[in-house]
Amino acid sequence: MAQEIPQQPTATTQKTWSQRFDSALHPAIARFNASIGFDIELIEYDLTGSIAHAQMLAHTGIITAEESSQLVAGLEQIRQEYRQGQFNPGIEAEDVHFAVERRLTELVGDVGKKLHTARSRNDQVGTDVRLYLRDQIEQIRICLRQFQGTLLNLAEQHIETLIPGYTHLQRAQPLSLAHHLLAYFQMAQRDWERLGDVNKRVNISPLGSGALAGTTFPIDRHYTAKLLGMTDVYANSLDGVSDRDFAIEFLSSASLIMIHLSRLSEEVILWSSEEFSFVKLKDSCATGSSIMPQKKNPDVPELVRGKTGRVCGHLQALLVLMKGLPLAYNKDLQEDKEALFDTVKTIKACLEAMTILLSEGLEFRPTRLAAAVAEDFSNATDVADYLAARGVPFREAYNLVGQVVKTCLATGNLLKDLSIEEWKGLHPAFESDIYQAIAPQQVVAARNSYGGTGFEQVRRAILVAKAQVSAS
Repeated sequence: MAQEIPQQPTATTQKTWSQRFDSALHPAIARFNASIGFDIELIEYDLTGSIAHAQMLAHTGIITAEESSQLVAGLEQIRQEYRQGQFNPGIEAEDVHFAVERRLTELVGDVGKKLHTARSRNDQVGTDVRLYLRDQIEQIRICLRQFQGTLLNLAEQHIETLIPGYTHLQRAQPLSLAHHLLAYFQMAQRDWERLGDVNKRVNISPLGSGALAGTTFPIDRHYTAKLLGMTDVYANSLDGVSDRDFAIEFLSSASLIMIHLSRLSEEVILWSSEEFSFVKLKDSCATGSSIMPQKKNPDVPELVRGKTGRVCGHLQALLVLMKGLPLAYNKDLQEDKEALFDTVKTIKACLEAMTILLSEGLEFRPTRLAAAVAEDFSNATDVADYLAARGVPFREAYNLVGQVVKTCLATGNLLKDLSIEEWKGLHPAFESDIYQAIAPQQVVAARNSYGGTGFEQVRRAILVAKAQVSAS
């Protein structure tokens, strides 16, 4: 049977460039080159930036006030058409910027062709991305505050609930569960603050940088920046169109958010296992097995843990993308958008899912937790501290307690099982109050240093945390 020869695509008749070109792009190259499939995400920001540009052109006398009004009205009409689902440009538009300009010219005639005066797509897209990211950063910060609020609510409920603390995933010292949860609050607080700092560099306008060298028109870049609510303009046009430091900073901050969520996810996964049984998953946030009817799987934290690699990968991709780019703009920079868009969507979804999981999808098991902290040697340091407080050099006390633990392990006893005679036989400084000193509740309460797990310190930390959240 003769092999069928695939038909070759024909050239498109649509030409979007100047008369410098004799023929249009090959259809396959047009598809490869196009970004309209994903940069349509920027349309609202492109319209906002274009409106400010049109107003600046009139402000500086480059176009008339009437022409500017027509441009602004046309751009606002496109905004309404898009919101109502009536503006859906296809691949022939190549990108969102050309799609808007073409539709604008259809609406207002030749005056629409004046919009691009004193502007390049290079500084245009740079402005759009910054406006988008500024908006999304504020939304993510709101999500972080909601996540923190859930952590605070849980912490208030569990100030005197105890949980084993670990180092090297080995039992170390008992903790207030609230103190453990507040550690994640502090991570989220740094995330919130870090995004605010990143936003300072996001909110700088490249508009007016042109393709790379500025423009011959008497534009007012600071006026446009003010209209857009941006705090400054790029001082160098080459830097203005080629800088993506702000995007890398955002992806770095986003990666840290995901790292923090992933660490919490890992703990929830461990805590929900039969071996730990520190938490019980509720049906609203768990799934079952297709073959094992007894299973209840922690899908939410597992997915968050898995998506962390995705976000970290976007950071790595943009770092590698930028490392070899000469000044100024290069088409490679088209690849920054999908990484940013996906990261934003992933971060918001994960924060929402983890907030729901903590508030509605699991419950801690205080009885099991209390039993866990009573069945180990995590109070050994307190025995050494007990002796040190009575004048015994700490290192001597440390070595003595190490021998006691070794003996207890050999006999199957815990420290609480030793008789007072056995304690005194180890060192005359021991008195009957040793039992109170090594009781888990007292072990936690006694750690009252600033930032410690003592209940008094935890209550104070909750008040400070509440003030931080309410102040923003």
